[in-house]
Amino acid sequence: MIVNIHDKYRLTHVINMRGVFTPLGVSRSSIGVSNAVAHALAEHFVIDELQQIASRKIAEFAGAEAATVTHCTASGVTLSVAAAMTGISPQRIAALPDSTGMQSRVVLPKSHSVNYGHPIEQAIRLAGATPVFAGAKDQCTVTELGQTVAHEDTCCLLLVSSRLVSGEPLDFASAVSLAHKKGIPVIIDGAAQDMRIKELLATNADIVLVSAQKYLAGPTAGLVLGSASLVAAVRAQEKGIGRGMKASKEAIIGALAACEERSAEDAPAWAEMQAQKLPGFIERANAFHGVNAFTVPDQTGLPFERVHLRIDPDTAKMTASQLVAALKEGTPSIWVMDQRAAEGEIAFELVQSTPDEIETVLERLSDLLSKQ
Repeated sequence: MIVNIHDKYRLTHVINMRGVFTPLGVSRSSIGVSNAVAHALAEHFVIDELQQIASRKIAEFAGAEAATVTHCTASGVTLSVAAAMTGISPQRIAALPDSTGMQSRVVLPKSHSVNYGHPIEQAIRLAGATPVFAGAKDQCTVTELGQTVAHEDTCCLLLVSSRLVSGEPLDFASAVSLAHKKGIPVIIDGAAQDMRIKELLATNADIVLVSAQKYLAGPTAGLVLGSASLVAAVRAQEKGIGRGMKASKEAIIGALAACEERSAEDAPAWAEMQAQKLPGFIERANAFHGVNAFTVPDQTGLPFERVHLRIDPDTAKMTASQLVAALKEGTPSIWVMDQRAAEGEIAFELVQSTPDEIETVLERLSDLLSKQ
């Protein structure tokens, strides 16, 4: 008998149109990944052996020199910064977060200083390092980054995000080259960029971090990819501050299964499947009072578009913010991308949605916007 977890624990039924969003449980795993996780939970493993296999398999999948699995991408940031400070020195690893006597400056663009549930600079400070910002909050150029990076720095941290960073995209390859000229390793936090791993590694960054549970749709885990020496130093943090950030057996197995499924996936067919969800949604949404519906490509180059609705409050009889609240308050609760709601625009990411869920969302929009 299949138990409905939402009903059993009286949990809110949610339709996720907000994307791979951590407060909504991020993504949905396939039956294959779910089965792999379930089997892992029922077995014992030599974890070091499991991590060694994962390192080899995930590195082959990504085209990286080495790889390891951490608890999540946020922990990957902290552990990669720690690794840049300590290497594999047991004494230094044991000392953290006390970084006395270590180079501990971490340079990042001010426009990459974001809050994804906590400030990214807090992830840096957890390692005992000090964040140092380059450029302005709304923009940082390679030149401004270069004016801040110094030879005594620990590393440079860069972020890729579809919705959090500000200003024009930074030329990562140029930024990495500049940092390397000063002997500084570069970490790229590309949490939701698992479809662009090879592109990010091609910048010659020393570490690229991606999430296993976003578009890869695995269990909660972070993939650390890049330099063999730095990846080894990340693993070594499990004898120190990384003890509480280690990956579980089911996370490692689930991440492996998700990577194997991605390797076998027909990427053009997947992109076409996502594209086919859009025209019907746009056509019906444009029929609602006060709505202008259109698509916008992912700004980081992920292979899908999102539906944006621009709301005319006079015609719609509600503001975009009021529409967001009404969608969330209904049953099921519908969550959308609301970062620009105050400006009259909301967005829907359909990647995680089923046809039935899309129909439910359109019916709810009709109920809210078709009444005068």
